[in-house]
Amino acid sequence: MSEEILINVTPPETRVAVVENGVVHEIIIERAERCGLVGNVYKGRVVRVLPGMQAAFIEIGLDRAAFLHASDIIGAEGEPRGEHINELVHEGDEMVVQVVKDPLGTKGARLTTNISVASRYLVCMPALSSTGVSQKIEDEEERRRLRDILARYVEAHPGQGGFIARTAAEGVVEEALVKDMEFLAKLWRGVRERCLQATQIGLIHDDLPLALRALRDLVTPEVERVRIDSRAMVEKAIPFAAKYIPEIKDRIEQYQGERPLFDLYGVEEEIKKALLRKVSLKSGGHLVIDQTEAMTTIDVNTGAFVGHRNLEETIFKTNLEAAQAICRQLRLRNLGGIIIIDFIDMTEEEHKRQVMRALEKALARDHAKTHITEVSSLGLVEMTRKRTRESLEHVLCEPCPCCGGRGSVKTAETTCYEIFREILRESRQFEVETLLVLASQEVVDRMLDEESAHLAELEEFIGRPIRLQAEALYSQEQYDIVLI
Repeated sequence: MSEEILINVTPPETRVAVVENGVVHEIIIERAERCGLVGNVYKGRVVRVLPGMQAAFIEIGLDRAAFLHASDIIGAEGEPRGEHINELVHEGDEMVVQVVKDPLGTKGARLTTNISVASRYLVCMPALSSTGVSQKIEDEEERRRLRDILARYVEAHPGQGGFIARTAAEGVVEEALVKDMEFLAKLWRGVRERCLQATQIGLIHDDLPLALRALRDLVTPEVERVRIDSRAMVEKAIPFAAKYIPEIKDRIEQYQGERPLFDLYGVEEEIKKALLRKVSLKSGGHLVIDQTEAMTTIDVNTGAFVGHRNLEETIFKTNLEAAQAICRQLRLRNLGGIIIIDFIDMTEEEHKRQVMRALEKALARDHAKTHITEVSSLGLVEMTRKRTRESLEHVLCEPCPCCGGRGSVKTAETTCYEIFREILRESRQFEVETLLVLASQEVVDRMLDEESAHLAELEEFIGRPIRLQAEALYSQEQYDIVLI
């Protein structure tokens, strides 16, 4: 599989796209005004303790107080302390915390006291003394080799904390891993010194900017090149790679073409499609994706695909194609939390197993942690995907000012009838000569046409004239009644 990473840098925002075999699979956008906070270390102060939620709100200098659950407060050995939240923290306490989840919607950032610092190959956990290996490294011999290397270093350097080998550590020589551990130990000593010296609430250590994080976290052996359209960023990226990830230094190149980099690879078009509810499949079927506060639902439909053999075969092929498309959309849109997939009902157990295997195989390439269940008795697949930052839709969009995010508006007919009821209420309460109705053009047109007979009856009933005035800036649901 050929893979490329595209990095588009402008002063207000940085965008990263992961392209696999010519198809965009992942898009990450970070804006200067709202940079990602995951990995940042802060000195915070407890402003409120909530015993009923076993949690506390911590002021760390952001717009909203951040959230710290009792299970994220660790003891001296790096294990959850397990006591009641009232026994762990008190209002006014100061502590060092790290962001593990960006603010999402109306929720503040999620925090932990289990601080960690990451490099290309490893994660250092200063509060621990144990070692671990990423679950995505499946070869048992390689897992043992990595665990032995980490264990030898930890044993020889007590007090520097524990280490976890990331997926990128697979096949890396011992010398490079030891250098990484020494770098992380030095980095943590610097962070700890700043923590001790900090006198004000606020940021102590921030993670790398998005472009450099992409080099650290997204570049795999399959990545053939990293194209960056900013000379200034290339001048930062090459020395960074030479120092920390020398094997990828020669794959970084500056894009100097006249056509924008994202246009060249069709990324702009993919971003537009990723904001739509409906996703077309090559066979003629389609997905319908709805993102709600509680969960994301994905419905699979055969659409125009009628197949060539029989109904069961048509359904099976549609579901197989949908499984691949769903995994791509999860990464592309960065959908997280609870996800419910409604595949088309299949009667053959073997078909169900094959669809599930296709789904699991496609999810294996996802950088985010996922958990998937079997097909339920209702034919639904439930899964979770770790969410650490806002979805693409929430980054790029805001609720519709007309419908308030509902996705629908009242019909002109409904608004007309609401106006008639309001006119009755007003005419009974106040003595006026004339009533002036201000509404959108669609509503006024309907009152003068389809509802003209009802309007005349209402005028006769209340004994007062009703005037209409169209307002260009009113939505279809808005109206005002002026008493003259």
